[in-house]
Amino acid sequence: MFWVKFSLIAIIVFVLISIVKFLLRKIFKIEKVKRKFFSNNHINESHRNVDKWVRILTAITLMVLAIMMMKNEDLTYLYILGFTTLSALDYAVKAFFEWKSSEYPKQAILTIAEMFLVLAAVLIAFQFWIT
Repeated sequence: MFWVKFSLIAIIVFVLISIVKFLLRKIFKIEKVKRKFFSNNHINESHRNVDKWVRILTAITLMVLAIMMMKNEDLTYLYILGFTTLSALDYAVKAFFEWKSSEYPKQAILTIAEMFLVLAAVLIAFQFWIT
């Protein structure tokens, strides 16, 4: 039953993100940029380096928080806070480089919108999982 609920939430989130991106493209007249699916799509070499360090920081932090959570389950909210903060940092770095260094700076609007929708979905899913 867990996987059915998880799949349903994932589909709803994907559809919601697609609809919001479509509407934002129409409202702000943002061109659709073709990107590879499940690719990092770095803007430039600086973005690649910063993103690499953010990912290393994320991996180390989440491993430490997971170990702490195994020893004390009361730290679940700390793990959730760390996960959402580091995910927001990852999206923020991408949006910053899209805004400052990209040929299409309006893409940052879509990235920020996607960040809020994904983080809201993650927080809602964690809330259901914890209760």
